[in-house]
Amino acid sequence: MFNLKERVAVITGASSGLGKQMSFAFAKQGANLVIMARRLERLEELKSELEQYNVKVLALRCDVTDTANINECAKKVETEFGRVDILVNCAGSSKDKGVLDMNDEEWDFTINTDLTSVFKVTRAFANIMKKNNYGRIINIASMYGMVGNCEIPTIAYHSSKGGVVNFTRAAAAELAKYNITVNAICPGYFYTELTTEVLNTETFQTFAKNHVPMQRYGQEGELNAGAIFLASDEASYVTGVILPIDGGYTCV
Repeated sequence: MFNLKERVAVITGASSGLGKQMSFAFAKQGANLVIMARRLERLEELKSELEQYNVKVLALRCDVTDTANINECAKKVETEFGRVDILVNCAGSSKDKGVLDMNDEEWDFTINTDLTSVFKVTRAFANIMKKNNYGRIINIASMYGMVGNCEIPTIAYHSSKGGVVNFTRAAAAELAKYNITVNAICPGYFYTELTTEVLNTETFQTFAKNHVPMQRYGQEGELNAGAIFLASDEASYVTGVILPIDGGYTCV
């Protein structure tokens, strides 16, 4: 089960963090990879590591807020591989302020990077999937897209990830007739470049211990099983699902 050999998987935000981790997971399952991010030098390093699993890897510089750049990348992928089977929308960033203090620029940056980008990238690659009547789209949202929080004021991030959650449901309903499934993973607290500084503080570690039923942060690789399942042929009847992988944060 869950063999992805010869499947073509496109992963945004692959140069670091969760996107990089999932790139290794897909390579280990035999998928050929298109790794995309703004930092091409990091992608080239990652490409060399992934090719050790005897898969084809295409590294593309992509700004997921730039429509022309996204569409250019989609054309390159279709030319190189002829199809796209799996898309993981993992790229994102955030300006963290509360509703009373956030300015328009900070709001727009977060919404464009975390929500509008998911629409633009999905549009580009789902149109390729449609031609082959097959696709698996996995959007990386957040448990903060399902709930609020009392520890960190980050109104735009909550809003953008909540948008990704319902975008997932709407896209799943629209694309089902093309045999394209659309699901979302909502990670809890995992270490990435954006989160490490906060997660390492004593205050936040105490908060997490008191509010995460498993009393710890997520560990490297603990998202991978969910992503591989949703990308697989075995998940052919699973669409519109919002899957929290959060140590139980959203169950209490």
